[in-house]
Amino acid sequence: MIPSGFPDKSEIARLSASMLLEIGAVHFNATEPFTHASGNKAPTYIDCRKLISFPRIRATLMDFLAVTIMREAGFEAFDNIAGGETAGIPFAAFVAERLALPMTYVRKKPKGYGRNARIEGAMSEGQRVLLVEDLTTDGGSKLSFVDAIRDTGATCGATAVIFYYDIYPETTGRLADHGVQLIHLCTWWDVLAEARRRDAFDDATLDAVEGYLKAPRDWQPSA
Repeated sequence: MIPSGFPDKSEIARLSASMLLEIGAVHFNATEPFTHASGNKAPTYIDCRKLISFPRIRATLMDFLAVTIMREAGFEAFDNIAGGETAGIPFAAFVAERLALPMTYVRKKPKGYGRNARIEGAMSEGQRVLLVEDLTTDGGSKLSFVDAIRDTGATCGATAVIFYYDIYPETTGRLADHGVQLIHLCTWWDVLAEARRRDAFDDATLDAVEGYLKAPRDWQPSA
């Protein structure tokens, strides 16, 4: 049973950001920027996969995610928890265990042999499915997973992530237009605030990161 005494949303966001910093999942570098999956350069990179190797922090964040799902979507809102290949799979399993629900996962594309399936596990028509992932940037990859779930005859009206970039204003609208609610624990703004509070990086780096977060598509590396 999930306890009712969890912190409010703002404190969950702060604590989640703090834990991501503590395990070294957050990387800031304004002079040698990172290349994201989109091909864009940025002074920020986050690796939520590291959480699987830190059981105390992992368990706390999964408790936070479970209670946030119930607070924002409802206590009896879902029949099945689906993880997106690959990063979402362990987190979907942890959430499904906490919510006492079946777990499935969604492939990025059909596997090309056997049943040529995208859904692994038991998902049936009419089930209300929650898609769980590690993070979302602009929401684009979530839509393919949602469509694969809906192709089974199930419904998918929400996705839950540990980390949401919250720097592209079209993201929530893009998901909402597809009938998908976004549930998350923390954002880059929470991480930046906690990094400043902890003096986790030098001021010049944090200022450069803030500039990027305010205008990610216009950002250029430091000379």
